[in-house]
Amino acid sequence: MDEQYEKYGQDEPQGYLDGHGPYGPHDPPSPSHCVMGLFLRLARQQRALIAGRLRETGVYQSQHQTLMDIAFHPDASQKDIARRQEVSTATTAVTLKKLERAGYIRRVMDETDNRYNRLQITEKGQKIVCQSHKILHRTEEEMFAGFTEGDFRQLETLLERVCQNIEQMSAEDGRQAVQRPITGQEPGDAGRPGKRLRKR
Repeated sequence: MDEQYEKYGQDEPQGYLDGHGPYGPHDPPSPSHCVMGLFLRLARQQRALIAGRLRETGVYQSQHQTLMDIAFHPDASQKDIARRQEVSTATTAVTLKKLERAGYIRRVMDETDNRYNRLQITEKGQKIVCQSHKILHRTEEEMFAGFTEGDFRQLETLLERVCQNIEQMSAEDGRQAVQRPITGQEPGDAGRPGKRLRKR
């Protein structure tokens, strides 16, 4: 293992393929593989830390996410919230009922269409939002303690490059999916006749 691999391999987080490369225990972890492990560890630790600190608000995590969504998008509809959070409207409805029952939100009839309700934060809910902002701000400041302006600029540049690569990959995958004929062929069967469905 060369010096570069040793440098990156020292901090490889346990649990990400047991510190091995992507192809097994005899494959040394590459720099990109180790950084990917750090991404996963960061996401897991940050999610657990914030969830723990937000417990002091007294609002469950799933409900808290919806409460903050309504705070950022006043007069939102149930369908709007479900779309942004990428969950079903039924799941959102259950969460909204709990928040309304606890007095954190209220429903106001849409002035243009009385079939719909708009969701608003109550004074009690606004207190939770303000408390949450303080918790999230403090956590953010502590996470980046010791970072200089130069550190932030460099990190932002590197992460932006990763995002651009992923966007390019997604676009290319989308183009390939559109161009790929639906013939019942398996990958690698290019040039072979498509499979015929047996008639019953």
